[in-house]
Amino acid sequence: MSRTRDATTPVRNDSAPIDPLLEVDGLVVDLPVAGGGVRVVDRVTFDIPPATTVGLIGESGSGKTMTANAVIGLLPKGAATGGELRWRGEDLLRAAPARRRGLRGHEIAMIFQDPLAALNPTQTIGRQVGEILRRAGRPRAEVGRRVLELLERAGIPEPAARMRGYPHEFSGGMRQRAMIALALAGSPALLLADEPTTALDVTVQARILRLLRSIQQDQGLAMLLVSHDLRVVAHVAHQVVVMYAGRVAERGPTSAVLARPAHPYTRALVESVPAVRTRAALAHPLPGTPATPANRPPGCAFHPRCPLTRDRCRTEEPEPRPVAPGRWAACHFAEELLQR
Repeated sequence: MSRTRDATTPVRNDSAPIDPLLEVDGLVVDLPVAGGGVRVVDRVTFDIPPATTVGLIGESGSGKTMTANAVIGLLPKGAATGGELRWRGEDLLRAAPARRRGLRGHEIAMIFQDPLAALNPTQTIGRQVGEILRRAGRPRAEVGRRVLELLERAGIPEPAARMRGYPHEFSGGMRQRAMIALALAGSPALLLADEPTTALDVTVQARILRLLRSIQQDQGLAMLLVSHDLRVVAHVAHQVVVMYAGRVAERGPTSAVLARPAHPYTRALVESVPAVRTRAALAHPLPGTPATPANRPPGCAFHPRCPLTRDRCRTEEPEPRPVAPGRWAACHFAEELLQR
């Protein structure tokens, strides 16, 4: 499977395109259920260039986390995949399991939504971070020093004392910082952050977001930020991919997509959040119930909730297509929406 390089792919000074670190090309994920299977990710396509943060947003059940799990190779047992996941040109979906395990935690690392569930409750934070370093072949004499550096980089105060603590002794925000230190231990090129601030209060959430943005900028990491919170993505991401019912509704530069959505679903998301709305005097919650891959309606999956629905929307599924420079949308009337 091949496709034309996105217009949003960065370009060097000599006008030669920069190859993306990760190319998600027509990704499909089917999960087994009684009587058959459910396609939870359906032909999802986007790129992650070096040193770039891509936000993956949508309501619960839209396929965001399953897409991220496919990238790192943590899908449920029995899941079937299709399309391509190219990491530095290598298709991970066809790579040997040992190769996927070798990438995990080193070239590609993940920050999970619930650090208390992801961290080992029987081991100290220092031991868990140090284990990643030892597996990477770091000399024993360097491990302790590097653990301190990582905990300090993650914003954990008094790292020498904290490295001897257990996860249950940390607050929610401190556990998430420890999870970030663990993810950085393998010196990855790509961080997958799955709802990293959902369980935190607003003040701690802001601190974690500043930390992630600082790490991404200072170390030149690429990051895939999975979130249902448009405010989070607006503050961190360079590019945004909007998902609905397992499919891509819209993608493009974050500032352009949030300022002038080309899909009614994106527009509804923007207008439902006062912090990022640009048009409405008041925030408006999305009407109706989100479609899921298991109950996707015919035609455009968003049409039962869309105020712009026409006959074509009920019968003909729109495919993502270029609608403006660097912008893709899966809406029959995207150009019309852009003019509003």
